[in-house]
Amino acid sequence: QVQLVESGGGLVQAGGSLRLSCAASGRTFSNYAMGWVRQAPGKEREFVAGISGTGNSQWYKDSVQGRFIISRDNAKNTVYLQMNNLRPEDTAVYYCGAGDPSNFRGKKPYDYWGQGTQVTVSS
Repeated sequence: QVQLVESGGGLVQAGGSLRLSCAASGRTFSNYAMGWVRQAPGKEREFVAGISGTGNSQWYKDSVQGRFIISRDNAKNTVYLQMNNLRPEDTAVYYCGAGDPSNFRGKKPYDYWGQGTQVTVSS
């Protein structure tokens, strides 16, 4: 089992920045690809960024490419999502997940999920 706890969400104005963190406990953190998904009210959950177990490979959804940066610190069992130049359409609950170490593109369902953290971007 892997337990995931997200933090860092909040209210920010358009153009602002937030950094989300996801602390993991349980099994060996570096054995898992980590990803961030988001879900806005009335919309489907969408995979926005992923990172391989080593941290050497990342993937981003087109709409966040160049604005979001995913990183991980395997010594601290933590994955981060730096979100810059935020837009109102980024408003959602953001969840971090852990999955197969090669699944950093989120092509297959992840095995574990956190409880989510709310991000609200005002215009």
